[in-house]
Amino acid sequence: MFRLKLIEQPMPTGSKDTDTLLEWLIDSLSLVRRKSETWGLNDEPSALHRMFIGALLAEPLRGWNTKELGDSCGLSQTAMHNQMQRLRESGLVASELKGRWHIHVLRGGSMNSAIELLAVQAKKILQIRLAELSDLIIESDERMITPAEDEEKKFRIKITEPRATVQGKDRIDSLIDDLGLNGERVKSEDDLGKRVTLELAKSHRAITLLVLAERLDETRSRVQRVLERMLEMSIIERVAMPERIAQDVYLGLMRQFDARGEEWLMTKGGLGRLNDDISGKIISGVKKKSLSIEKIESILDEVNIDNQKLLLNTLGGRMPYGFRFAGRNGEEVSERVLNRLDRTIRRLKTVASRVDESLN
Repeated sequence: MFRLKLIEQPMPTGSKDTDTLLEWLIDSLSLVRRKSETWGLNDEPSALHRMFIGALLAEPLRGWNTKELGDSCGLSQTAMHNQMQRLRESGLVASELKGRWHIHVLRGGSMNSAIELLAVQAKKILQIRLAELSDLIIESDERMITPAEDEEKKFRIKITEPRATVQGKDRIDSLIDDLGLNGERVKSEDDLGKRVTLELAKSHRAITLLVLAERLDETRSRVQRVLERMLEMSIIERVAMPERIAQDVYLGLMRQFDARGEEWLMTKGGLGRLNDDISGKIISGVKKKSLSIEKIESILDEVNIDNQKLLLNTLGGRMPYGFRFAGRNGEEVSERVLNRLDRTIRRLKTVASRVDESLN
């Protein structure tokens, strides 16, 4: 069963040190758990690192049994069993049974070849799983009207080939679990990842965290953790919601006028930065209590979006943001994720080649 977790890491630019390159690969493939995110030069090499250096990279096609590999890195038989299972699932190592021992080799006879084979499997399996996800996403041009925020999170993704459906679950449950959207230690009855995905998939507009939490009757913190995983996987994106600015500006104006008065609104409140005609209309409406959200929206229509954001900030509000699937339809979302995967794989191949060169 192919199962891989990839984490995009900054390239070890220019490094030819075998230890640095190998630990970078181990971190990128999430093969060990660390207290910190990445390995540092002052850290001890991991047991997996010692096993690669002492055995699999030294003689990749010799055929190593579990005891020999354990002796090379100082791990017990039980620990070695867990490590080898992870390496086989990730596609780096191949095994066969000879007598009473499982014999292990580095696939292809080099780190570069092993990564090449891993990459082919990972891309094809991810295409299959993203096709399943695409079927859930309603096509919508309206969804993409507002440009997304210019931000890019570190790419993290779990790639797992389709498994048997668990009793009491459906294929959507299996997909969400295999993509890692439910988290690492999830209770069997917890389907929040599925509910968030389906809510966003059927929406023609971005949805705020607060609205999602209310619709799903969940805490904001739990919903936010699911959204963070989806952002890291690049299937959704965060987007400003300018249609909400008028509402929040109206509330800010009325609140600050009652608390601090006209002079504060014109100075620290930010109205003084607008032209006299616009600020005059707003102040007049505030004093006469004749303003409404619709009137504010009409008045601000003459103000560019950056100045609207600034006005909202000076009134003590914050730009409202929502979340949406990162594409007009499932095909666009899949293309975006596969592009991120391609970039990560190119880095893996480059570093794997350097590992082989450093050993030679």
